[in-house]
Amino acid sequence: MSNIPETGRTQRVQIRLIVIQVLVLSLLLTLGGRLWYLQVRNGQEYTDEARSNHVQQVVQPAVRGSILDTRGVPLADNETRLVVSTSRTDLMKMDDGGKDVLTRLADVLGMKPKDVMDKVRLCDAKTPQPCWNGSPYQPIPITDEATTQQALQIRERAEDFPGITAEPTAVRRYTAPGLANTAQVLGYLSPVTDAEITKAHDTDSPYLRSDQVGRSGLERTYDKALRGKAGVTRYEVDNLGRVIGQARSDVAEPGAHVVTSIDARVQAVAEYELNEAMKAARKEMDRNTNTPYKADSGAVVVMEAKTGRVVAMASQPTYDPNAWVGGISAKDYAKLTSKKSNFPLLNRAIQGQAAPGSIFKVVSSTAAVNAGYDFNGSYPCPSSYSIGGQTFQNFESRGYGSISLGKALEVSCDTVFYGLAHKEWLKDGGLKPKKDAKNWFYRTAHQFGLGKETGIDLPNEVTGRVPDREWKQKFWEANKESWCKQGKKGGTYVQQLAYEGCLEGNLMRAGDSVNYSIGQGDILVTPIQMATIYSAISNGGTLYNPVVGKAIVSADGKQTKIIEPKSHGKLPFDAKTRDLIDEALAAVTTRGSAAWRFGGWPQKQIPMHAKTGTAEVYGKQTTSWFSSYTSDYTIIMTISQGGTGSGASGPAVRKIYEAMYGLNAKGEQDLSKALMPEPRTELPKIQPDGSIDAPKVEPYEPPKEPLEPQLLAGPPAVTTARRD
Repeated sequence: MSNIPETGRTQRVQIRLIVIQVLVLSLLLTLGGRLWYLQVRNGQEYTDEARSNHVQQVVQPAVRGSILDTRGVPLADNETRLVVSTSRTDLMKMDDGGKDVLTRLADVLGMKPKDVMDKVRLCDAKTPQPCWNGSPYQPIPITDEATTQQALQIRERAEDFPGITAEPTAVRRYTAPGLANTAQVLGYLSPVTDAEITKAHDTDSPYLRSDQVGRSGLERTYDKALRGKAGVTRYEVDNLGRVIGQARSDVAEPGAHVVTSIDARVQAVAEYELNEAMKAARKEMDRNTNTPYKADSGAVVVMEAKTGRVVAMASQPTYDPNAWVGGISAKDYAKLTSKKSNFPLLNRAIQGQAAPGSIFKVVSSTAAVNAGYDFNGSYPCPSSYSIGGQTFQNFESRGYGSISLGKALEVSCDTVFYGLAHKEWLKDGGLKPKKDAKNWFYRTAHQFGLGKETGIDLPNEVTGRVPDREWKQKFWEANKESWCKQGKKGGTYVQQLAYEGCLEGNLMRAGDSVNYSIGQGDILVTPIQMATIYSAISNGGTLYNPVVGKAIVSADGKQTKIIEPKSHGKLPFDAKTRDLIDEALAAVTTRGSAAWRFGGWPQKQIPMHAKTGTAEVYGKQTTSWFSSYTSDYTIIMTISQGGTGSGASGPAVRKIYEAMYGLNAKGEQDLSKALMPEPRTELPKIQPDGSIDAPKVEPYEPPKEPLEPQLLAGPPAVTTARRD
């Protein structure tokens, strides 16, 4: 029997009850406070979040705008295809990661299971193509070439293909009208990435996970206009996924059309003639190596001389941009990015850099005049020029006596420019430059726009290089350590160069300057830079930013934004010097280094001006350059390891002009056959329903008239011109 009094026991029970009551009350107060915080203080925020967790979006992709040529011919548009896609999210929920489903799908599509599985894996630094570089939550296309029977089989056996869809979808198409490929100019598309979605979240052009974006060319430059705005319908669903209402709907807005200054017919001619010129060059023997020319790459630019608008732009080697549609295969990706195929994705018109050879002499002639030399003065043109113990030969070691700068351009005399450049090098202080050195030959090149981008509306343009004293110093600082390790006095040619570079690679030597004056040595230019320069000579001196886009037109044709040509400067010469250079370049085609290629040209009706160039590069065969212009157009062609300028590129350039002006080999004009006798100013008509009345483009057929025998064999023996 307990000794505790009854009253004490009662008090203890009461205390315990009070404590329990306090605890319960405290918990109730805490719970009430929390409920107030959640429902009153932050109630709206959580209500919105709850609603969003029960909203599903259905995206209707916008129809991407077309890229049109100057007459309205589609260069890139859309077509409806049966696209088979898979949801990676659904596959990852399966025990085997969707392996069985993808294997069955491969069997239906007639593909290898590995190829299908590779397309579903996500891209990263270690994963080769093919892989998916878009959002992992977006349907991943397996093929855009499914047949109706395959699509029906997938849809009728839905239980065998969970996470797989087969639906008609608008797919990008690169049409190649008249076999005008235009690959590097157009570019290609690929899915948007999560990083791009995040980056564009706060802009006025955010991405959706279903978007395809431009990766190069015009597709990239004008992506915002072309892409339009996808339609998004938001549905409210319950916790079982059943639709209980529609929250909001945004109607899709189709993308605008980009009208270009490209003429598909001229583009086809330019591509064909460039390719034929390269094939012809490979049949010729290089006298220096006694092997055929490799002619491994090339480019051609056709430009309106008065505006800078690009009429045609071709680059070799090339590729089919349709290879990217629906996801590129491992085989195609390897081919497009391999050294063996010589990197066809490069647009060599704006990314190909090479020494310009003698087409650079228009810059050197201007520099000489600005330095105080008379254009019509008399300058010695010996067969060679010696500086110390080094001798610099004239091309084919030929001398012309004393001649003017105009004649030096006409016959492409190197030694005239050697002498002028050497004198200026000495005036500037030689190896110990003066603080007030004029550097006319280098300064003038910068004023011509070299060493920087032209501003063309295509991505990834390169700058080229003007190897002035500042560049020499920076280049030496960057390479001194490796030169000193590699260099060896009296070693191989490369070792000796490295040895000299280690000791004095930052010095502007006399040999550097004289080589530079004829477009040799360390100078690099691009075809688009030289097209801009020769267009400026033609139009009186205005340097235009080259432009491919001509106008942006809304899908219904009601709104048009003209892309106006812009100037980035003037050439550094007066009208008199310009006219003298113009006259000399005309003489190049009538009696100078290009005369043997322009026999019979109607010079009075369509004055032709040109400059040939043959650039020598250590370890490679010579690079062929041909620069030309009329009052309407400029055409620049270059062929890497292709031989001489007039020999390899000259005939092809002439044929492009003949097609544009409607000329036959004898110089007779038929305007009914002329593709573009003058630049086109009007825009194509786009109907309210989006249709375009575009003319049909037939494949280019080269002239049937055979070339004169002398055009194949070389210049006749009686000519006074050299082949440059």
